[in-house]
Amino acid sequence: MQSKPILTLDEVKKIALAAEAEAKANKWCVTIAIVDDGGHLLWLHRLDGAAPISAHIAPAKARTAALGRRETKIYEDMINSGRFSFMSAPTLEGMLEGGVPVLVDGQCVGAVGVSGVKSTEDVQIAKAGIAALSA
Repeated sequence: MQSKPILTLDEVKKIALAAEAEAKANKWCVTIAIVDDGGHLLWLHRLDGAAPISAHIAPAKARTAALGRRETKIYEDMINSGRFSFMSAPTLEGMLEGGVPVLVDGQCVGAVGVSGVKSTEDVQIAKAGIAALSA
C-alpha cells in the first residue's frame, strides 16, 4: 500500500492567511477557496467587498485544479485556442485562470482557487498562499 501527504487544518490555515495577506496588501477584494485532492472544500473565505459570485467561482477553480492536477489556466487556454468541446468535460466548472494545485513531493494534495480580481492577480494570491507551506 502506498501512502501520500495530505493537507492538515493547520496547513490549510497557513495557506489561507498568506493568501489573504497578499490580497489585502494589494487592496483586492476576493474569495479564497482551498480544497483537498478530491476537490472537496476545506476552506472558503470571502473578503469584505468581494462580489457574491466569487464565492461560487473560487471553489470551482480550486476543484478543477485539484481534479486536473494542473493550473486552470491550461484549460482556459485550451478552450480559447478553439477546443470548445472541452467545455463539456464532466465536473469541471472552473476552467478559468485562478486555480492552482498544491503539490507536495510531486503529488497533488489539494488546490487553491481565487476569484475577484484579474485572473493573473487571482493566481498571484493563490501562489502566495501555497508558498507559505514552504516558508
